[in-house]
Amino acid sequence: MGIAIPIETSARHMHICEEDFHILFGDDAELTYKSELSQPGQYVCEERVTIKGPKGSFENVALLGPYRPETQVEISMTDSRKLGVPGIIRQSGDTKDTPGCTLIGPKGSLELDHGVIVAKRHIHMTPVQAIQMNVKDNDEVFVIMESFERSLIFADVVVRVSPKFALAMHVDTDEANAFANDNQPTGVILKLFGGRTYNLQKWAEELQSGISRL
Repeated sequence: MGIAIPIETSARHMHICEEDFHILFGDDAELTYKSELSQPGQYVCEERVTIKGPKGSFENVALLGPYRPETQVEISMTDSRKLGVPGIIRQSGDTKDTPGCTLIGPKGSLELDHGVIVAKRHIHMTPVQAIQMNVKDNDEVFVIMESFERSLIFADVVVRVSPKFALAMHVDTDEANAFANDNQPTGVILKLFGGRTYNLQKWAEELQSGISRL
């Protein structure tokens, strides 16, 4: 029996470095704790920021704490079209050659030249859970879930393993809408190809050329 993985929807938000925070909120300001997130040590802040692109903007975008080494804005593909920036899918922290935006706070604004990403869907888990599920850090897996007669399989889900993590799969609002999100959706890792992880694009290409691995 597969281990049920809680699936959480991650709405648009941003992580911020301390230097940029002070530009937006003032030299004496500090991140203000509002509520805890599922990942240990992570929290939502009271502070909000406006993010602006060439075509549009979003107000009241949540800041997550604590401070990060680099400011990063996480949006959905739909959000990227409204802002007018390319939707670049990346793992968190991988911001090289990504688009930027304008950040506007109550005390100032700044121009990011990079750092806007569409977060690649991923699962947080502990090393023990990784052993139980026969996966390792940075594996890409399939996750199958059931919800309101719109069951689906997520492909290319990155596994992130750390003793600091709590078990959860994170998807953005576009992905959550695809399965008609319920209150507590869960999924399980789908074992294909003898339990090995496998690239979906390669599988599709092989099927089209007449190779079947099922």
